[in-house]
Order: sequence, then structure tokens, then C-alpha cells
Amino acid sequence: MTDLVILVGSVYGGSVEVAEAVAEAVEATGLSVEINEEPNLASLEGNSVVLLVSSTTGSGELPENIQPFYTELQQQPRALSGRGYAVIALGDSSYGDSYCAGGLLLDAQFADLGAKALMPLLKIDALEFFQPAEGISDWLTAWLDALKKFSEKG
Repeated sequence: MTDLVILVGSVYGGSVEVAEAVAEAVEATGLSVEINEEPNLASLEGNSVVLLVSSTTGSGELPENIQPFYTELQQQPRALSGRGYAVIALGDSSYGDSYCAGGLLLDAQFADLGAKALMPLLKIDALEFFQPAEGISDWLTAWLDALKKFSEKG
């Protein structure tokens, strides 16, 4: 069983960079991590905690690689009560209402299915961080603490 699975939605690789940075920090604590860039419902099996890292594309849509997973969750809902999760949303605040909309969709879907948010959604603004992984430093410290506490309970 993997302690953490990171499901990535990415167009240009920024979300992958963020996922890799989080994975490195989590592995340094001794927990096991799997990064999945082609998530599906099977990605949820046997994993206690899910981190969703996604950019937003178009007019507030999810990237092509994670859209089928989101659709599967809507069409074949899974009971996720007791499952811990968090979301990191990448976006560009100059896009107004669609800013980080992809991550917001995933966050709402997981909450609707009963999953427990271990951290508030983190938004990383492309106007503030040219390298998106630079936007996680403060969040990462709190995430590692929340993940450790959740893992100890389970």
C-alpha cells in the first residue's frame, strides 16, 4: 500500500514539477509516494491519501490527461469517506473567474464524495511564481505535518 498517491493534471509540466517536489519531501519523511500522470478510478485503490495537483486549461477546464478521471468520478461515484486528500491548483489570476478552476472542480468532487480535506486548497498563481514548485514552500511544511498525523491515525 502506498501512503500517498499524487494524481496530476498537466498541460505544460508545471503540475508535474510541483508533484515531484512534494513527493521528494514526503519520501524524506519515510512515507511511500506514487505519482500518476494518467489517473483513473483504479488510482484510488489501496491508497490512504490522495493529493491532486492540477493546472487549468481553456476556459476553466481540467487538462486532457485528468479529465477522464474526473468524468469517471462523476459517472461512477466512489464513497471516499475516511479518505484524506488535498488539492494544489495551478492557474493564472489574470483569467478572472476561471483562475484555478481545474483544481476547484477536483476539490469539490472529492468533498462531495465524502473525502476529508487535510489542507485547504492551495492556489499557485503563474503571475507570482514562474516556477510553480516555488509556490509550495509554506504549504509543504503544514502538509507534511497533516499527512503525518493522518497516517498515524490510519
